[in-house]
Amino acid sequence: MEDVHRVIADRSCEVLSLDIFDTVLWRRVPRPADVFGLLASRLKTADLCPDWITGPILRRMRINAEQKARTGREALGTEVSLFDIWRYMPSNVFPAAALDDLVKAEVEAEREFTVVDLHIAEIVRLALKQDIRVILVSDTYFTEDHLNYLLDRPELGSLQGVKVYRSHQHGLDKASGLFEIVLRDLGLSPEQVVHIGDNPVADVEAPAELGVRTVHYVRLDESFEAVLDREREPLDHLGDYAPHIDDVDGDFGITSLRAKTLSLGGRNSTSAVDTAWRYGASVVGPVLTGFAEWVAWKAHEAGTKVLWCPMREGELLSELVNKAAKARGWELEAKPIWLSRHVTSLACLDTFDEDSVHEFIRRSYQLTVRQLLSILHLRAGDVPGLASELNTIIDNGGIAEKVSIALTETPHLQNRLKGTMTAARERLLRSLKAAGALESSDLTLVDLGWGGTIQAQLAKALRLAEIDIAPAGLYLATDDRAIRCYQQGLRAEGYLAQAGVPTDIATTIVRSPEVLEQCVNALCGSLIGFTEDGSPVLSQVSETNAQNSERLAVQDGIRAFQTTWNRYVRNSDGAWPDLARPQLAKDRLANILVSALRSPTAEEAGVFGDWVHEDNFGSSVVTKIVPDDLKSAIPYLSPLDLDDLHMRDSFWPSLIAASDTGLASAVKALASGQLDPAIFEPSGEPYSTGLHYRTGDGKWHNSDRRRVRINHNGLSFARMRFEHHDTVDVSLSLPGRPALVRIDWIEAEIIAGGRKVLRWDGPEDFAGMSYIGARWLGANLFEFETAEASIVLPVFLRAKALASSGQVTVAFAVLPQSMSSLASHLPAVAKLTRIKGRLREEYRARGATGMAAGAARVAIRKLGGTTP
Repeated sequence: MEDVHRVIADRSCEVLSLDIFDTVLWRRVPRPADVFGLLASRLKTADLCPDWITGPILRRMRINAEQKARTGREALGTEVSLFDIWRYMPSNVFPAAALDDLVKAEVEAEREFTVVDLHIAEIVRLALKQDIRVILVSDTYFTEDHLNYLLDRPELGSLQGVKVYRSHQHGLDKASGLFEIVLRDLGLSPEQVVHIGDNPVADVEAPAELGVRTVHYVRLDESFEAVLDREREPLDHLGDYAPHIDDVDGDFGITSLRAKTLSLGGRNSTSAVDTAWRYGASVVGPVLTGFAEWVAWKAHEAGTKVLWCPMREGELLSELVNKAAKARGWELEAKPIWLSRHVTSLACLDTFDEDSVHEFIRRSYQLTVRQLLSILHLRAGDVPGLASELNTIIDNGGIAEKVSIALTETPHLQNRLKGTMTAARERLLRSLKAAGALESSDLTLVDLGWGGTIQAQLAKALRLAEIDIAPAGLYLATDDRAIRCYQQGLRAEGYLAQAGVPTDIATTIVRSPEVLEQCVNALCGSLIGFTEDGSPVLSQVSETNAQNSERLAVQDGIRAFQTTWNRYVRNSDGAWPDLARPQLAKDRLANILVSALRSPTAEEAGVFGDWVHEDNFGSSVVTKIVPDDLKSAIPYLSPLDLDDLHMRDSFWPSLIAASDTGLASAVKALASGQLDPAIFEPSGEPYSTGLHYRTGDGKWHNSDRRRVRINHNGLSFARMRFEHHDTVDVSLSLPGRPALVRIDWIEAEIIAGGRKVLRWDGPEDFAGMSYIGARWLGANLFEFETAEASIVLPVFLRAKALASSGQVTVAFAVLPQSMSSLASHLPAVAKLTRIKGRLREEYRARGATGMAAGAARVAIRKLGGTTP
């Protein structure tokens, strides 16, 4: 388009030729034929159509009538008028309607839903100013009067003298000879004409073959078509992708403006930065544009003049809200403010007993004792009982309970904690006062949302400070945790979902929120506290330079979409549909976001899979959105295994599927109902793998179970957890029935003082295990003879320390055997080989002394004695 501007400015052509539909005019619907569906409600209102004709039905009837009209004219050719088409509609369905009335109704619908392309309008004005002749060339069934009515728009100015060449008028379309007629009529050579249009054949190939200079005005590129495809699946029940077909506003122009933003941005490569920009422009941008309009409208209706957007999301969100308000002409301002879950959790603590401290500790993920003391402004010497545990990770309730007792067992420590919390609250209040947030009783927060944690904790901190302000919250979405806000009498509203409703939308967004948060965050560390004067104290930036570049690209894409949207809002003089109030607008945007979270593309997986996420609740844990330890497990996963993954396993399970073609196809087929979930279960009764752990007192405990599933590769996966402060061994009852099993690898990530990873994946590893009702057959093959048969992982021997918690991942394949136990058994590995393997394990863990002790235990067992 920049080239076209230069050609016109230089007067390097005699004629500017333009296609009409999807070039000069575009429709506020996903596809042109969707207007036919929207026509149904208008015909019903005018009593011209029976109630049983729904939007999807009329859409298909109208498409079918056009096909029949084009094939039924014989010698007259395939070019038809709108009157010809409506003659092929069944007259008994519209008995009260004259042909002219039906045609007029469709033209009126087209007038309502067609929009002037503002970029093309600029080119038209420039051409007319340069005395370059403008013509319109269109494959259309509209008459000349119809087109004059549709093109009579202030954005296009006067089109007097602009000649229109219609396919119906000449009996030929653009690909079959209409351009030859145009050139003869103009009396010009092809090189003197520049033509702009969206159709690659009719507007590019056909005129280019004659020598006309052409510009392909792309509406939907291939990548965006793939994005639209994933959004169509939840709406299949509407028929042939006709979302909100009976809605008065179509899709509000969202699809067309997404396409236009992508086209104008010109980022069509598969580079990570370009993929990130397109994600911002086509997915996050529309959603946040709607959210910003809703927030601005809510504030406008309530008379709220200032909105407060907690950092780190607040920098971008406040910008989007301010632009939305300005485009709509509303007087308000959104401002960033420094708040976080962590600082408000400290500020709202009002009791210092064991239970409240325990609850505070457990909010964080794998916090060390040293980090906890730092948060509480305590030194190691202040709590002598914890001096030897500074590097211990607080990973289970038992440790948290002991730490809580140590911190609250003396009045002196309780007073220290009270001082710490009071000081944290005062520093927070200084920051709020300095920002101006406490100048009014109306303190409304704007955030992405989820649980309303910051709002609830801030409200409690303000009450403790005897400040009579009840903060409100406007969120993109909240889950059922937001109930705690309502229980405090706080206003907390959600745009796409509120308090977990609609369930499907809330669950999907809150299950995988990290990429959305990272896309919106400013490029700075998270808020971990305030200085005495209320200035923010930030953690170090954990993201890589690559992630920051990609994140900035997403944000540029978000801004690009909102800029395009707001341009049409301003140009419409108040007539442009808003995204704040109509429920169907929210549904449309929710579908965009939910579809993207459920079915990311391989390119999106390549970009976002390596992004990292901070715990942001006191600990220094930084986790990849797709952790490295799961990448090797991808060939073993089934769609049902993805559903079982814990939030800490993967923040975005669907992103794992997107990186493997087979898994992605299985997920898609399962979600669409094309596959029965049972296909991923072994035949017969379902069975499961169980994890048990043995503590230092010699007792075994049940912990976790996972159903055995078989994926498209014929492989299986299980991940289970245990939590106890003195775990010695872990046993796996794999696979929970008689079977031959090939174990490819076992990995245990444990907390034993620090974080350690133990792995068993070869004969030497398997030889060092103990077996209960199971036999090692050599290499990586095992026979499990009963449902309770198990293998024992010598965790203590490997880690050289007791484990306090851990997760065990197993990658395996199963060949079920008869439950009767009558089948013949394969020969096990020679007993001497197993003994040697066990001794090697003892030697590796304990040296020569340990190996001797192990040999002694073996000898005692063989003699029938007991092992100490």
